[in-house]
Amino acid sequence: MRTYKALSNSLGGIEMDLILFLGILLGIISITVGMVLKGASIAVLINPEAMLVIFVGIIAAVINSYPVKELKRVPKILRVLVRKESYDYEEAIQKIVEMSNIARRDGLLALEEHVKDLENPFLQEGLEMVIDGIDAEQIREIMENEIDGIDQRHRSAAGIFKTAGTTSPTLGVLGAVIGLIGALGNLNNITALGTSISSAFVATLFGIFFGYVLLIPFSSRLLSKSEQEIQLFNLVLEGVLSIQAGNPSNTIEKKLYSLIDLKPANKEADNHGEE
Repeated sequence: MRTYKALSNSLGGIEMDLILFLGILLGIISITVGMVLKGASIAVLINPEAMLVIFVGIIAAVINSYPVKELKRVPKILRVLVRKESYDYEEAIQKIVEMSNIARRDGLLALEEHVKDLENPFLQEGLEMVIDGIDAEQIREIMENEIDGIDQRHRSAAGIFKTAGTTSPTLGVLGAVIGLIGALGNLNNITALGTSISSAFVATLFGIFFGYVLLIPFSSRLLSKSEQEIQLFNLVLEGVLSIQAGNPSNTIEKKLYSLIDLKPANKEADNHGEE
């Protein structure tokens, strides 16, 4: 079974997702500005003890939840997270329609010289199976199994961030408790007690911020990207089977556009003309 990267990777796209960084920046600004407006010192955020409890605790929770095989994929997952992906459904549909026209005009075997030039590896493999004469049910089973495997890997990747995100707030409470234990254990120094108590709650702030502003949203973002890619794979699957069945290209085009929230470009132009 082939392992497919995001299809945008095959185009060499490594554009950073600026919206993600804007969201992170807004989250940081909301915390710092809120603290300033309340008269709290930003310097209180420099708290090594709180950072230790939160970050090391998150790492421990993730290590305890996932096997090493999954953890090794974290750097690659981070690249997917920060990269701006582009899933061009319309381009995929037009390429499938082009292959359909060739197959109907010259026969399925004529696709062989065109398939090797396809940039979409999933479409390429599907059409290779069609050329090899594999029956439709086997092609559907093979391609669906590959889609399921990709979907499972994606969900596991998103699950790492979700585990970290759901653990983070609880670790924040734990850090606050540890801080309060230290503060209340030194009641003879009343002057420093207020500072110690405020510092204790920095861990709670970190835990909530990293959990609900960063890590859980990161998980949701990865799932959203996965859904878009899986939709493209399913689009290709239906296109390959329609080509094998010998369906007319206009029927294939209508069917594939019905699977996504898009209209053919020529129809959109007609609609604008009618207005």
